[in-house]
Amino acid sequence: MNSTPAHSVDPRLLAALSAETASIRLRAALAAGTHSDPALLGVLIDRCAVEPDFFVRDMLTWALTRLPGELTVPRLRAELESGGAQARSQALHTLSKIGDPALWPAITPALLRDPDDDVARSAWRAAVVLVPDAERAALATELATQLGRGDRDVRRSLSRALATLGEVITTVLHRAAVSTDPHVRGHAQATEQLLRDPEAAFDPDIDAAKRVAALDGAPC
Repeated sequence: MNSTPAHSVDPRLLAALSAETASIRLRAALAAGTHSDPALLGVLIDRCAVEPDFFVRDMLTWALTRLPGELTVPRLRAELESGGAQARSQALHTLSKIGDPALWPAITPALLRDPDDDVARSAWRAAVVLVPDAERAALATELATQLGRGDRDVRRSLSRALATLGEVITTVLHRAAVSTDPHVRGHAQATEQLLRDPEAAFDPDIDAAKRVAALDGAPC
């Protein structure tokens, strides 16, 4: 809920941030970041939760990163418990852009396993940015529980997050690559390929994984 008194913010900017035309909202978000004003904090966070345009949301995130962290971070952390999926997703995205390692405890297993794919993807990306070195192996184990989840784009996001962690993911991928679930198996194998060659096309071969799983279960 917006806690910013309406009289403290230029009403023309408020109107532009919620204008019908995306280009007007984009210019308003740019203006909010260019002339950063702490009075805009609540307005910007509230707008992130409902803004339908990707580019405008990204500009809103930039505007938020221009505000003092001691004001912005507590509000963003509160948004992580919002009932709105977009509010959670955008808060995670903004926290990843702020990039303060002290924010790591905010990336909970519940967010990493969030039932909304966009929230989970934002949590994966934030996690690999914020994770301390000592927690990288534990994060790899947690992320591996999501192998096989979602459509191709969701799986690619998870694979990229895992690959960012580097060689620490090898053990969990080897374990997942022999899973009896062909979706987990194919996803793990595609992630291993991405780890070996970051420029490789992401292509989880689920059909091949199903054939292997069937053979594994066949009598000798």
